[in-house]
Amino acid sequence: MNSVCGYSIAEYIQKLTDFHGNFAPGLFIGGYMVDIAKRHVCQYEIFDAICESPACLPDAIQMLTPCTIGNGWLKIVDTGRFAIALYEKTGGHGVRISLDAAKLDAYPEIKNWFLRLTAKSEQNRDDLIRQIIDAGDDIYSVREVTVSPGLLRKHKHGGRIALCVSCGEAYPEEDGTVCLACQGMDIYR
Repeated sequence: MNSVCGYSIAEYIQKLTDFHGNFAPGLFIGGYMVDIAKRHVCQYEIFDAICESPACLPDAIQMLTPCTIGNGWLKIVDTGRFAIALYEKTGGHGVRISLDAAKLDAYPEIKNWFLRLTAKSEQNRDDLIRQIIDAGDDIYSVREVTVSPGLLRKHKHGGRIALCVSCGEAYPEEDGTVCLACQGMDIYR
């Protein structure tokens, strides 16, 4: 594969470095995962995304799709697995892509990086990039999924805003008589 979501490899590496702040193998691989997923959900005009890791993968989704955390089309469900899903918004039908450890034997640099068998300082970045490119779609598992109803995006229509009688800050009135923080949601120490 000589491109990622329409970008040449060199363009994609520059784009991910600019966006992420540095080159990250997980983000580079994430681009391939998004590319594969988009090819499977192309029949949907618009879609949402789930990312099962909070590290690197969300940036690939945000860079290469219209799904962002800010617009609510990207959910991070931290299972600790290196996987993403793109799915149609209402019924939840889509595709899940994961980096498959069982397929990495032919790609030792990827395996060493992914399973953390080699210290980061000992990894050969050029070999890792070359193996990711050479692997193409071969190191991923693809399966059709239907997202659980509880994870499908609820369309909020911008309800009324109230001022919390406890702290004085504005909050969605539908949350109750006081804001969630004053109800005991522990955010900060």
